[in-house]
Amino acid sequence: MNPDVVFLHGEVVTVDQQNRIAEAVAVKDGKIAAVGTSAEIKQMVGPHTKVVDLDGKSLLPGFIDSHLHIVAYGIDKLGVSCKAPHIQSIQDILNDLRAQAAVLANGKWVRAWGFDETKIVEHRYPTREELDQVSTEHPIIIVRACNHISVVNSKALEQFSIDRNTPNPKGGIIERDGQGELTGRLLESAHFQKSKEVAFSDEEILRALSRASADFVAAGITSVHDAGSSDANEFRLMQQAVRTGIIKNRIYAMVCTMDSPEAFVNTMIAAGITTGVGDERFKIGPAKLFTDGSSSGPTIATRKPYTSNPEDFGILYYSQEELNRLLTEAHKKGFQITVHAQGDRAIEMMLNCIEEAQKQYPREDARPRIEHAGITEPDLLERMKQLGVIPIPNPSFFYEYGEGYVKNYGERVNHMYPLRDFFDSGIIAAAGSDCPVTHYDPLFGIHMAMNRQSKQGTVIGGNQRVTVLEAIRAYTWNGAYASFEETKKGSIEVGKLADLVVLSDSILQISSEKIDQLHVELTMINGDIVHQLKP
Repeated sequence: MNPDVVFLHGEVVTVDQQNRIAEAVAVKDGKIAAVGTSAEIKQMVGPHTKVVDLDGKSLLPGFIDSHLHIVAYGIDKLGVSCKAPHIQSIQDILNDLRAQAAVLANGKWVRAWGFDETKIVEHRYPTREELDQVSTEHPIIIVRACNHISVVNSKALEQFSIDRNTPNPKGGIIERDGQGELTGRLLESAHFQKSKEVAFSDEEILRALSRASADFVAAGITSVHDAGSSDANEFRLMQQAVRTGIIKNRIYAMVCTMDSPEAFVNTMIAAGITTGVGDERFKIGPAKLFTDGSSSGPTIATRKPYTSNPEDFGILYYSQEELNRLLTEAHKKGFQITVHAQGDRAIEMMLNCIEEAQKQYPREDARPRIEHAGITEPDLLERMKQLGVIPIPNPSFFYEYGEGYVKNYGERVNHMYPLRDFFDSGIIAAAGSDCPVTHYDPLFGIHMAMNRQSKQGTVIGGNQRVTVLEAIRAYTWNGAYASFEETKKGSIEVGKLADLVVLSDSILQISSEKIDQLHVELTMINGDIVHQLKP
């Protein structure tokens, strides 16, 4: 039987256990049929075989982003982007908000995303009063880039039923000034609980998912570990979008909602659903909770105070006992378990939880995860190894937020998202972008894993740099392992799914400083070419 597609004369980075580099690949019926030399594969070509001449370019396994938010990214594209190049000041943001409000009926939400106070000239948040000057007839919300903090106007506070007497929710802050007046800023659970009320229609969400999937496919992302939606309806729509072909990427969906994730986890447990339910296109992933805040906020939970503030240790969502109870039950029922844990204190709590869960209900190959694993110091690294934990670091964070990390955490940046330590310790770490917190491009993530430079050119924890093959593995095979799918995808080996990407040049020959200049020319999922640049 002749192959459907063959790739010849290339640099095939197989990411197999020997890191072999081949020349050619044959694809048949959605799977890898052969890997070898161009001469060997050429002999298989038939009259209907599509031949792709790589001309020395790299062919890689499809990229796996092990932590992003597909719904949030798509929805963000429907609002004002604070990351747009022309946004240099608060006034620029207010102008864009005013323009959006002008085309919306009174009472409709005006939304902005991607705000970062360190990137604008004022180095502060907009005030509630400034947002009120844009409109008092439209509720307005600006979500910070980390998606853990927002600032809203008076109309939004009214719709949220928040006044100066409203108490802070557990794990969150409704910010007030020195006189007790509301500033409009909502942090952590205060933000999560209310942001879900900024509702989009099902039609808008499906349109957003279509846009997101197209962008991810063009970047070579063939599989996504979705890290949580706003609510159960978005989770349902994500499944629907995969089933109907709106989403082309494969989805490994964490059981998590941004507000009250424990309630969603308990609902799924009660329904008898567990990790692994589904098929190769959509599969239920781990049960996920939040333990602390944002590394750039900064609101992460640390064992020592912030370098920038000796009184600040961050925010914790749960006590150790609460975390143990919630996730041990999920582990007992067969779920892979994970948490958002950025600070070393939060990471330590999750390690305690995993240890207790395995002590009560021992299970082989449970593969517990820790999303982000921000500050992973040596003692935590050793415990991760012993417990078989899969950390999910975010190399791209250093570009946007690296300078703030140095300011807030000092020397601890040498242990932040420590890919070098993970590889050296034999820990299987899978990389994610946390898009829309940072850009989704895996090639940029690989570049940052190798270089760890901020936008200003500062090297942040250079001791944690990795090689190009290690960085590629973090975005391919390791991601497949994190979802129990390493026998099906993540490397270019016979019998595995034909999820492949062709780059614009050789990733092994180009200098590490220029890897971010590469781009994806072709993306294949299940043997189908779903993206291809015109020659």
